[in-house]
Amino acid sequence: MTLLGILVALIWIGLTLTGFWTCRERDTNAPLARPDVWPEVVAVVPARDEADVIARSIGSLAAQDYPGRFRIVLVDDNSSDGTGDIARALGSDRLTVISGQPLAAGWTGKLWAVHQGIAQAGTPQFLWLTDADIEHAPDTLRTLVGIALGGRRRLVSFMAKLHCNTWAEKLLIPAFIWFFMMLYPFNWVNRRGPVAGAAGGCVLVERSALEEAGGIAAMRGALIDDCTLGGLIKKTGPIWLGLTDRSRSIRPYTGWREIGMMIARSAYAQLRYNPALLVVTVLGLALVFLAPWALAFTQIGVAGWGGGLACGLMLALYLPVLAFYRRSSLWVVALPLVAVFYLGCTLYSAQAYYRGRGGMWKGRAQAAR
Repeated sequence: MTLLGILVALIWIGLTLTGFWTCRERDTNAPLARPDVWPEVVAVVPARDEADVIARSIGSLAAQDYPGRFRIVLVDDNSSDGTGDIARALGSDRLTVISGQPLAAGWTGKLWAVHQGIAQAGTPQFLWLTDADIEHAPDTLRTLVGIALGGRRRLVSFMAKLHCNTWAEKLLIPAFIWFFMMLYPFNWVNRRGPVAGAAGGCVLVERSALEEAGGIAAMRGALIDDCTLGGLIKKTGPIWLGLTDRSRSIRPYTGWREIGMMIARSAYAQLRYNPALLVVTVLGLALVFLAPWALAFTQIGVAGWGGGLACGLMLALYLPVLAFYRRSSLWVVALPLVAVFYLGCTLYSAQAYYRGRGGMWKGRAQAAR
């Protein structure tokens, strides 16, 4: 037990030193360029059955105060609820709505729609890839382009602020961002090195960099498409990923099940559908998030002190993301329970994959066995 106590303490000291938890990588802290001539940008929005949110999301794009040429291509991905008609009714001269072709073999639905939208976009300097359930502040595009030009970044991505009002959201959503930052530390993504990532709700990418990386076709079957894209583009040059208040999700998650399904959609894909990695992940989560508490409350001496130190660091590192979401610091005590929930979602994700129901989204099972 003594060695276990030392081990968990060292793990949390190491995680502290990574700086993943600080929430300092934000659009408000990034250097901005203000060019005399702003480059052309085309936003590409894939949408499938988004009638409840499409007017707000496309309306926010149409209202961008961007000084350069800006157009929007909405790909209506075989919707059955009039998504495309609602968007057309907005009457924006910036907007083009196209009807998506039936899903091609080997592609995920979102990436197939994005691929068609890019083909329609022409030859702008930048492509803005954003989701149909994200609402943007009027200066979002100007900020994205300013960061890209200011740091010569070939990709800039904002982690959209997720909906966080219901009890389930307050408990689970800040942890979702925190675990994402743990897997893809933003401060590591934003400097030289192999760590790469992006947040799919809001990505600005140089068209030439995307073509150099092989285009959307190079990642056609990816479920974690944002981080896959970040990895491809970082091979061509610097990228940037940060938190923002400018881009916000307008899709509420009213209960545990909805959030759980959102997590499970890509959790096993994160493990490359590898049973061995699943076992290692389960044991790792138990070691990192559960063992410290067991040691702190059941052991004395070095083992108990090691567990207590790990627990203290765990809770302290969670506070900044709670502050970013303007949630009470008291939610920190629920973190071990949240970790168990996420572990259950990962196991369910693996089960769904082996049942042929992996990567479910809008009625499509996209993780082919």
